[in-house]
Amino acid sequence: MRPAFLAVLLLGLGGCVAPNPLPPAVPATRTSAPLSAEAGRVAALTFLQVVATVEPVAEKLCRSRGEARICDFRIVVDDRPGQPPNAFQTLDNRGRPVIGFTLALIAEARNADELAFVLGHEAAHHIAGHIPKREEQALSGALLAGVLAAASGLSPEEVEAAQELGAATAARGYSREFELEADALGAEIAWVAGYDPVLGSAFFDRLPDPGDRFSSSHPANSQRKAVIAATVRRLGG
Repeated sequence: MRPAFLAVLLLGLGGCVAPNPLPPAVPATRTSAPLSAEAGRVAALTFLQVVATVEPVAEKLCRSRGEARICDFRIVVDDRPGQPPNAFQTLDNRGRPVIGFTLALIAEARNADELAFVLGHEAAHHIAGHIPKREEQALSGALLAGVLAAASGLSPEEVEAAQELGAATAARGYSREFELEADALGAEIAWVAGYDPVLGSAFFDRLPDPGDRFSSSHPANSQRKAVIAATVRRLGG
């Protein structure tokens, strides 16, 4: 798929995507097979339809839960060349939630259900307040590690290193918990919007499995799929 083609099509048809703000570029670990112009057009239209259907559901749920101050999601497309399949959730400088998709993710999604679940998952991170919660946990981990290091008589440099390690360890541990919570809430969003999150979770089968590695910020793929299936059963699926 030619990035310029998809980006222009999305901007022209949807009026809901923009190039910024974006996270730092990530070197691609693999390249996707280019799509034909027709396949690119279908992928773009599918993405726009999913956004139009899922975004209102996510915003309604966000307002009903009342945890987030702003529930007006902004959906963006990262059209920088060479970016791997990825989606992200962040906040702009006014605190508005931003959800981004790379062109490669849009191109590689096999159906609308996968796109709907990913969008629901990323929206769930904001709805559940994961960014501020992760920052709080990182700060708590840094403070605790710093106090323990200082009490042990370490040098200022060693205390700083301990604080950095404590922050990273605390944030990593809670990241796994947050991912599972976002999987459950994202599945609910996709389900209410009329999509099948169990079918959508099939994209986990194409991702490297982090398993139970301590260093991983994500749970095992099988655990995530089990959470999604349980959520659908709870919703009556």
